[in-house]
Parts: sequence; C-alpha cells; structure tokens
Amino acid sequence: MDTATHFAMGFGLAGLAHLDPIVASTPGLMEAVMLGTVIGSQAPDLDGLVRIRGSAAYIRNHRGISHSVPAIFLWTGAIFAFIQLFMPQANWLHLLGWIFFAVCLHVFVDLFNSYGTKGLYPFRDKWIAFNTIFIFDPLIFSAHLLGFMLWASGLDPGKVFLAIYLLIACYYYWRFQVQKRTTELVRQKIGRSGTYTIIPTMSWTHWTFVARTEQTWYVGEVNAGEVIVLDTFKIKSENEIIAAAKESFRVKSFLAFTHHVHVETKERDFGYEVKWIDLRYRSRYQGKSHYMFVAVVYLDYELNILDSFVGWIHRGEEQLNKKLDPDKQLN
Repeated sequence: MDTATHFAMGFGLAGLAHLDPIVASTPGLMEAVMLGTVIGSQAPDLDGLVRIRGSAAYIRNHRGISHSVPAIFLWTGAIFAFIQLFMPQANWLHLLGWIFFAVCLHVFVDLFNSYGTKGLYPFRDKWIAFNTIFIFDPLIFSAHLLGFMLWASGLDPGKVFLAIYLLIACYYYWRFQVQKRTTELVRQKIGRSGTYTIIPTMSWTHWTFVARTEQTWYVGEVNAGEVIVLDTFKIKSENEIIAAAKESFRVKSFLAFTHHVHVETKERDFGYEVKWIDLRYRSRYQGKSHYMFVAVVYLDYELNILDSFVGWIHRGEEQLNKKLDPDKQLN
C-alpha cells in the first residue's frame, strides 16, 4: 500500500488496541503502543533509503529482504527496544505483540498489489503479488478516516476499528472473487492456454491484464466486464545481442524483479539498443502505447556495453534519450 494508508493503519491498530484490557487500563502503555504501531506500520518501507545507491539498487531491494520473515522479527525487536529505551513499560509483552502485529500487517497488505514483496523469504526467494488491491485504495483509506472521526466523537475506538477491519477483510475477499471472474473472462477472450495476470486499478470496474501464451504476449484491459486487447507482442528467442545486454547490472536488477517482460532490439548508428519493457505498466503518451517501467542498454557493434538505464519513463522516447549516452563507456 502507499505510505499514507500504512500511516493510517498504524493509528487504526492503536485504536484497535483499546480492546486489549491491559493496554486500555495501564497508564502510559497506550501511548507506547500507539508509537509502536505507527512506527511498525512504516518500518519495512525504510528500505526506500537504498534509492541513494541508484534506481537499480532500489528496484532490486525495495520490498525485498525488508519485507521478509526474518525482517519482521528484526523490525519488531528494534522498534520495541527503541520505545523501551525512552518509554519503559512493565507490560512489555503487550507492547511487543502490538508492534509485531503492525509490522506483520504492513507486509501482509503489500502482498495484494501488483508490486508485491518477498514476504516468504528465505523460504521462497520470489516476489509474491496477488494483484487484488490497487496500491492506493479509496475505500480502505476512507474507512480509516471515518474510524478516526468516530473515535474523535467519543465512540469506543476498539469496537470501531474492529468493525472497520472486519469490513476490510470482507472487501479483500470480494476483490479476490472479482479478480477470479475477471481472469476467466480474459481467458475466454484470448482462448489459449497460458499464464494470465489480472491487475487492479483504482476503479472497481476497470482491470488491466498481461497474458503469456506459448508464442505471444497479450496486454489489455477489462472495463465493466468487456475485455479489450490493446497490444500483442511475439515472444522472441534470446540472441547474442540480448545475452550481452543482460550482463548489465541494471538489467539484472530489473529481471530479478519482474517476469512480465518483453524485449526489443534496434540497430542504431553506434551499435544496438536493447530494451526490456514491463508489460504491467502501460499508458499512452502522445496517442501511442507507452510502457513506463523499462531497462535499456546501449551496445557498440562489438557488443560492449556503452550505457544502461533502468527506471520509470513517463514521457516516451524523448525522455529516455536524455538519460542514455552512447558515447559513455562503462567499466
């Protein structure tokens, strides 16, 4: 989920903690729990600081190890120790439990959007993305805002947020069922066996999809039950140009993150351009299909890497050309 929703969930869990009689009746413990749930709801995303090492490092690491099983315990322990240092609590087990709950909830809800996490690492070293909830969901965020208003009006926050989280749980189940039905609609439309990935948007009636059959990628959308195929790409075999470009550390980071990838090669005056596009992130720019998340490598005719780029491009080829220099020889 987005940062604002995680932040709201931290306060929501603090409200829910009023159901814990020890927390509700112990002076100072509620404040410590609130601090713990708010920090715990944000902590796994501190891996965003790796962005200072470049976009490739960010793509490889964001929502990776920081959202893993060991990290859940490490974040919990670190936050607990920090709070105990400044606000020592005798009922430390209750504080520890609510911090642990907040960190777990952060990782859990992040599994349901298209970006996903490595939530089962080290037991499974793959990204898990259930593609059920958009990264910002208006209903989930609005439900929390309503809960805060009811809390401020004097209602019991424990009961308020228990009702809200039960509602959200039902909402998740409903979205999962809609996704299953939408997947079947796309499968019937394309009419071929393969792998179908249905991706949520902010609208309940609008989904996008990426389907891979034996020979073709299909990219499209579903609007109120109507399936529309927007782009198709023939799956290409790897050649020596693509193999050489894959040696770029930026491309390795990109391919470690996504498997919905189509690769294109183009001869240029300096040699070759090899571009991988993540088919999940399609938009339109100046009336043309445009894929925003890309990895690009420039090579000379001897297949030496001249320059490379990985990241988000929102304004098409003109923006990409400004980020790459064919006269730059990488070491």
